[in-house]
Amino acid sequence: MLSPSRAGLGWGLVGVAAFSFTVPFTRVVVGGGMSPLFVGSGRAVVAAVLAAGALAATRQRLPRGGQWARLAVVAGGVVVGFPLLTSFALTSASAGHSAVVIALLPAVTAVIAVLRGRERPPRSFWVMAAVGAAAAVVFASLRGDGIGGPHWSDLLLLGAVLAAGIGYAEGGLLARELGAWQTVSWALVLSAPLMAALAGFAVVRQPPTGTPGEWAAFGYLAVVSMFLGFFAWYRGLAIGPMAQVSQVQLVQPVMTICWAALLLGEQLTWSTALGGVAVIACAAVAVRARLGATQVGTGQGLPVDREG
Repeated sequence: MLSPSRAGLGWGLVGVAAFSFTVPFTRVVVGGGMSPLFVGSGRAVVAAVLAAGALAATRQRLPRGGQWARLAVVAGGVVVGFPLLTSFALTSASAGHSAVVIALLPAVTAVIAVLRGRERPPRSFWVMAAVGAAAAVVFASLRGDGIGGPHWSDLLLLGAVLAAGIGYAEGGLLARELGAWQTVSWALVLSAPLMAALAGFAVVRQPPTGTPGEWAAFGYLAVVSMFLGFFAWYRGLAIGPMAQVSQVQLVQPVMTICWAALLLGEQLTWSTALGGVAVIACAAVAVRARLGATQVGTGQGLPVDREG
């Protein structure tokens, strides 16, 4: 039987592998006949239907009291914020470029977890988190003719990273109480009325069209990126330790850039390579610094959630 830490890392890796296709597939669908508003909201509606069916079939008990407010935080981050912001950003940003900016996510998740848990990590954690953020901003400002101002799509991507970091950290904590798949399912159901309204507005404004391949990509975003991937990811975070499992995210931008090259034919530029190395390295050092502080301070990781 796997130890809790190995099991947590294993589930985390499965989730990251599932999420690594999200940016390239989003780029595929928003580059076709689907509006970014439809892509960001429509995938959540499909996932909410699946989530409601799973919750009803297994007769899950309703969340209690303050858990609803925490679910609203999760929904705002990973159901509403990240999908919508990345969908609009990817109408102009390449998948490879976006992957480097999103590489900040492990460090941001760790920072939110530190603030949420009122921890006191070493100074190196804050230094490297700040350096990583600066590296991402500099990379976002790089253009073919040098350094300019960040494009509006980069600001959307940075907002998406912040939203996802908040949703990941709160969702990882809440998964220990509600269960891994239950947490994302309740978040999807809670946000369903808003996302259905946005999807309906998007359809009326611009009826979605696409090739079979584009619809298949949309289906992946709805079923895997928005639903099944979180089964594994929140399960891994719930088993923990959260700081250690969050390190698995560091391989996601590398995988995403590879998929962008293979599936979309995007070229790997020197700025993308250097920016990716800098951001990933800073995030790795920051997450490891927090992990070391957590192990010294507590001597153990997070408990395993009971409901699987």
